Amino acid sequence: MTTVNDPAVVAEVTDLYLKYEEALANNNLEVMDSLFWDAAEVVRFGVTENLYGSEEIRNFRASRPNPKIEREISHLKVVTFGKYTATVTLEFRRIINNVEMFGRQSQTWYRFPQGWKIVSAHVSFLPV
Repeated sequence: MTTVNDPAVVAEVTDLYLKYEEALANNNLEVMDSLFWDAAEVVRFGVTENLYGSEEIRNFRASRPNPKIEREISHLKVVTFGKYTATVTLEFRRIINNVEMFGRQSQTWYRFPQGWKIVSAHVSFLPV
């Protein structure tokens, strides 16, 4: 039987997610890349882009016109399934061109022999 939300696993993934959030806010490409699975199968659906594979994700981040993402997160929820699979969901608030925007984000994490990696991610804004 799979253990859901083992406290140690939840804490581990939560710490990794917060590391990702800090890297996102500071445009630390090295840390963000290290937390994503380096494979053709990784997917990131963004606000305006669909990215398939680690190369597309890296290229997008490197060419982003506004590289620092300042936002407030809320409703951060980490759910783990056994010791190898986790989901992270949250809501966020950003000010873009003096307009308050609300969005949501989800990630699926998997523990590989080399550690936890994001294997799928989604970011979207709610309608204004």
